[in-house]
Amino acid sequence: MTLQTSDSEQDVLSRLQWRYATKKFDASRKIDPSIWGHIEKALVLTPSSFGLQPWKFVVITDNAVKEKLPPLSWNQRQVADCSHLVVISRLLEMTAAYVANYVDHVAKVRGLQQEALSEYKGMVMKFLESNSPEFLCEWMTRQCYIALGNLMTTASMYGVDNCPMEGFSRGAYDELLDLPSRGCRAVVVCALGYRAADDRYSRLTKVRFPASQLVINI
Repeated sequence: MTLQTSDSEQDVLSRLQWRYATKKFDASRKIDPSIWGHIEKALVLTPSSFGLQPWKFVVITDNAVKEKLPPLSWNQRQVADCSHLVVISRLLEMTAAYVANYVDHVAKVRGLQQEALSEYKGMVMKFLESNSPEFLCEWMTRQCYIALGNLMTTASMYGVDNCPMEGFSRGAYDELLDLPSRGCRAVVVCALGYRAADDRYSRLTKVRFPASQLVINI
């Protein structure tokens, strides 16, 4: 789906009105690889504090693996019946070595000398040194929800249904998917695919408080 300048505003709002937390996916329908490619690129483009991208995105399409997940997910079938399941995971830890590697990457991509990034690197290192490992893990967890929002919105723009889920055992996912050995731990999952024709939730009117109750203008 391509948004045209003339009607992009209406398209965006209509897509957000259209989406809902899909409760039942049509397991026979899969996301076209080209569509998924766009969604994945948008996911990678998610903004993060300092640009550090303290996450890994575990994309599961293997049906055998997905079938093992409902018992670990409060017996919710979305994780098995969706086309793609994304486990948004935080890094195990945020370290000086990770920051140094990222700064090196920035220098290479932008064709800069390391000295040009010394102030930025010092700022990030001060942030790390001023906070406990526990705080940094919580910070990385919160960052993951920025990626979740971006993923859901982008998928909706392409007409792909989605359902964010916190109802699962993070530890069990970590163990089954061997995430610690991959340098991360599960935070939140998002099931993506296409709604089943008989998902009654798709026909419910969306309920939101009016802007007058939610938006504070100063």
